[in-house]
Amino acid sequence: MSNKSGSVRLQCAEATAADWGCCFLSLSVPPPPPAAPCDADSNCGFNLAWTLHQSFHPPAGLFASVGHKVGVGFPASSSSSGATSSGNPQDPYRKYVSPEAVETSLPVPGDGVGLRGKGKKKAVRIKIKVGNSHLKRLISGGIAGAVSRTVVAPLETIRTHLMVGSNGNSSTEVFESIMKNEGWTGLFRGNFVNVIRVAPSKAIELFAFDTAKKFLTPKSGEERRIPIPPSLVAGAFAGVSSTLCTYPLELIKTRLTIQRGVYDNFLHAFVKIVREEGPAELYRGLTPSLIGVVPYAATNYFAYDTLKKVYKKMFKTNEISNVPTLLIGSAAGAISSTATFPLEVARKHMQVGAVGGRKVYKNMLHALLTILEDEGVGGLYRGLGPSCMKLVPAAGISFMCYEACKKILIEEEDE
Repeated sequence: MSNKSGSVRLQCAEATAADWGCCFLSLSVPPPPPAAPCDADSNCGFNLAWTLHQSFHPPAGLFASVGHKVGVGFPASSSSSGATSSGNPQDPYRKYVSPEAVETSLPVPGDGVGLRGKGKKKAVRIKIKVGNSHLKRLISGGIAGAVSRTVVAPLETIRTHLMVGSNGNSSTEVFESIMKNEGWTGLFRGNFVNVIRVAPSKAIELFAFDTAKKFLTPKSGEERRIPIPPSLVAGAFAGVSSTLCTYPLELIKTRLTIQRGVYDNFLHAFVKIVREEGPAELYRGLTPSLIGVVPYAATNYFAYDTLKKVYKKMFKTNEISNVPTLLIGSAAGAISSTATFPLEVARKHMQVGAVGGRKVYKNMLHALLTILEDEGVGGLYRGLGPSCMKLVPAAGISFMCYEACKKILIEEEDE
């Protein structure tokens, strides 16, 4: 480009200062100032200067000229800054621009400055205030229990039938028998009662676990209060607490699942059992149930707490998202279910009692020995496959929902 470069300027007509409509963009081609001529190292081009009428803006104006640092073909001459500082600007319009503004450069993409990209979309997070931490744990536990048990209700029905040996000897036979005789609704038989039982049970269980663990865990600098891991004791305490409160619901749910046609609904089953067999019948099998729940809950919560610590240490993070929580909870459920399954089988046999001409067991040991004698070791693990299919995802979903609900339900001090 020749040295006769043009200059684009913003000028205003001779009007009032408030009349912004007078501004227009004009292209004038004045003679070039007697500055240093362009050489091979300079990038000659248009000089871009922005100014307004002197009567509107004082000498320390708001608009700066764009110098050669812009790097897009609008360089200023090398003598401009020197002329400005001497008080004799070669460009007559430069007098309206402050010296500080003259030195200001505009960033341009491609010259080490990137364009501002679109901001990332923020996920919508729901926060609900609750009164205190105890209420938060109870609500979170109830929701977790209801959701997890509803999702795995068909597997729970198949598992129960396999344990007591009704409707077939395999998961496929039980499923086909239920579908043939009852349809899809048969897979969810007793689920309403199951949700009613599990929701308060999980609420009490998770609340008891968190409370006991918080109490037993020593603070920084304190000595250990017990010689065994706090999560192990807290898990056992949580299992006992929930079982004592909800065991009658568990027994009625089992009766509704097995004794089809005997009871119309939950209330009818409750009244009939109390009237014909006595109130104590609602707690039949409580002792073996407690014996089975204590090791299961202790193992489950201990495994969950341990796996969480391993995950945090491995990935060096204090926050665990939903998917890892689901996997950790499922792994904990698989470990605890496999270790304590024979006790669960004995408990189910004792709950059914003498229904359909079945044997009546005196105690847990008698039930275990009788099953071992009649069916062998395989009888103690009958239904382990569908049990794991049900318990493993149920445990994972339960822990995931519980942790997610605790994040949604916040206390005032958590804000």
